[in-house]
Amino acid sequence: MGPGRTLNRVCLALMTDAFGGRGGIAQYNRDMAIALANGPFDAVEILPRVAPHALDTPAQKVRQHAPRPGRFAYVLAAIDLAWRLRPETIFCGHLFMAPLGLALARLVKARLVVQTHGVEAWARPLTLQRLAAERADLILAVSRDTRSRVLAWAAIGPERVRVASNTVAEDFTPGDGRAMRATLGLTDEFVILTVGRLATRERYKGHDRIIRLIPRMMQTGLRPAYLIAGDGDDGPRLAAIARECGVGDQVRFLGHVTRETLPDLYRAAQLFLLPSTGEGFGIAFLEAMACGTPAVGLARGGAMDALCDGELGVALSPDDMCDGLLRTCCDLRAGLLETGKPLARRVDERFGHAAFERRINRLFAEDHPD
Repeated sequence: MGPGRTLNRVCLALMTDAFGGRGGIAQYNRDMAIALANGPFDAVEILPRVAPHALDTPAQKVRQHAPRPGRFAYVLAAIDLAWRLRPETIFCGHLFMAPLGLALARLVKARLVVQTHGVEAWARPLTLQRLAAERADLILAVSRDTRSRVLAWAAIGPERVRVASNTVAEDFTPGDGRAMRATLGLTDEFVILTVGRLATRERYKGHDRIIRLIPRMMQTGLRPAYLIAGDGDDGPRLAAIARECGVGDQVRFLGHVTRETLPDLYRAAQLFLLPSTGEGFGIAFLEAMACGTPAVGLARGGAMDALCDGELGVALSPDDMCDGLLRTCCDLRAGLLETGKPLARRVDERFGHAAFERRINRLFAEDHPD
């Protein structure tokens, strides 16, 4: 903040989507807005690009303005809000918005904070995005992996790039999954669940790897039922792989699952599995474990933060995925993996809303250069 400027504890948040959005980034943006409103700011004003679904009621001190999907209309709306509000901080919820955020921050002498998530920040970005990020007062990364990749291309002091991991919603708690299993027609099957988009450009999530492992699991005496929650254009390819592997009956494509249904779905599973090689963090790991369901991922990228380097969830080597998964299934059946309320309690201590808000408040309260 420039010398002699009157303190105005308002944060203008430029976001792709937040309230009324769907997906991990929208959820992170909602959690961030609420944390900022509960902590250092008197008001958080959100300008989203889109809000495709019914608008959730924002928290007190949080106001979301009408979305502006067009780029030119969005820029004009952002300039108008910045000039009228004179915010103390401009928060960019996505690296793509950093150039606009920098221009607004210079215009109204505000602090600039840029959020980075995953693949959008892993490779060297466009020049304007890189220059804007380098001039930010603070860059937040959802994981250590994303932070290290940002530092690889940004000429910025490492103390100005900090980790602010995802949090998990409070309704993801342990419970009885029998009703959901009955709804799905499941009895004594060993239920494995994956939650994630079935997008051709996101094949790194690894649904196909799991499908190809099912025959091997069946040879060990397991009766696996693999539930895939999510929709997208890669579904037909995955269904074809299941048929080719002779496990079409064991693989269930559930399509899009509503947010309200997700906790019960996690509770219905014995194991959550996401062998992704491209997660910026992996919020689904937290959601599963918060419901008391053990989570398994690969020791790659941001998943290591969600799995706490194997302390909360199981982190397998990509080269040992098959044998590692079979060992994990045996450990689970033998009662050697933490499940239920003990697992959920540890997730809440590390990633719950209270922990998230303390972390965000601490980061935003730190001194920053003028």
